[in-house]
Amino acid sequence: MSVYLDNSATTKPCQAAVKKALEMMERTFGNPSSLHMCGIEAKKELDEARRTLSKFLSCNDSEIYFTSGGTAANNTAIFGTARAKRREGKKIVTTLLEHPSVLKHFELLESLGFEAVYLKPDKNGKVSLDSISNAVDANTVLVSIMAVNNEVGSIQEISKIKEIINNKKSAAYFHCDAVQAFGKIPLSPRKLGIDLMSISGHKIHGIKGAGALFVDRNVRLLPSILGGGQENGLISGTEPMPAICAFAAAVNDIGNIEKNLEKATELRDYFLEKIKNIDGITLNSPSDALPYIINISVKGVPSQVMLNALSAEGIYVSAGSACSKGHRSGVLSSMGVNAAQIDSAVRISLSKSTDEKDMDLLYNGIADTVKRVRRK
Repeated sequence: MSVYLDNSATTKPCQAAVKKALEMMERTFGNPSSLHMCGIEAKKELDEARRTLSKFLSCNDSEIYFTSGGTAANNTAIFGTARAKRREGKKIVTTLLEHPSVLKHFELLESLGFEAVYLKPDKNGKVSLDSISNAVDANTVLVSIMAVNNEVGSIQEISKIKEIINNKKSAAYFHCDAVQAFGKIPLSPRKLGIDLMSISGHKIHGIKGAGALFVDRNVRLLPSILGGGQENGLISGTEPMPAICAFAAAVNDIGNIEKNLEKATELRDYFLEKIKNIDGITLNSPSDALPYIINISVKGVPSQVMLNALSAEGIYVSAGSACSKGHRSGVLSSMGVNAAQIDSAVRISLSKSTDEKDMDLLYNGIADTVKRVRRK
């Protein structure tokens, strides 16, 4: 029996998503841009999927743009803003906590003449509102700050950021990478003052290949993917209908967010209480982190050694972001975590289907590995 605890990397598709994807491949397989009946039926499915996401986010259907995933959504938001606002200013602001799909795009824009500011978090993985305020000015065209960090689970005060931008007399767009937050905490981009928000289907039990970008109706972006003009001209290319419709099916299958969150909190607390029995465990996630993500360091046991040992027992966790494979965590480094602690860090990420038995098996696996490695 396997124990899958790497849900921040990807989740197991739910049955509803799998069923819908198969239906779209076997029955409603037309191109939604085609004008015959097969295409028209596919277009109806596309419209319904868009309505599902817009209802969940309390926004308009026209504000949802489908992408191939969170990375494409982040790239579209950032580069689209930079191109649309290049005559208004050259300053862009983000944090050292961001996903590589944000940071690498900021580095690219820097090479093209933009002034990029990378805000450093505190030891709890939080970026202070004062530091954001100090960084934003009238020359700023974009602020990109994630809702929940994918490695340690720290939650940013995103509800305050648009107010800061407005108070600094800046016309900057506020982009939020909400890939790890979507479906786990309540999110309404309009209520939170978010202009652009990225989400992904395979992080919530959809299948890989579909994400979405919320674009506020008052925001103007320029496209970087040109072609047939799909997604209202912003993201050209035939929509991946099986993945998009599976994404919508997974949204419908989320259930009660508050109850899911309560369960995840109980499991997180249960596990943290158990591992107090193991010497040399350090919790890298802040106490108020999203409970779905638990980052710990195990003294004397390198991350890869722990991962390999657990994997041999059918227990699957991670050493950090799946997109920074082979590199020391920049997130933990920015939080001031020492090198030895980073090199022994393990990320455990839960889903709504995780149960107490999973956490017991994980604890036993860690305890056994610690005994075996430290005895050598």
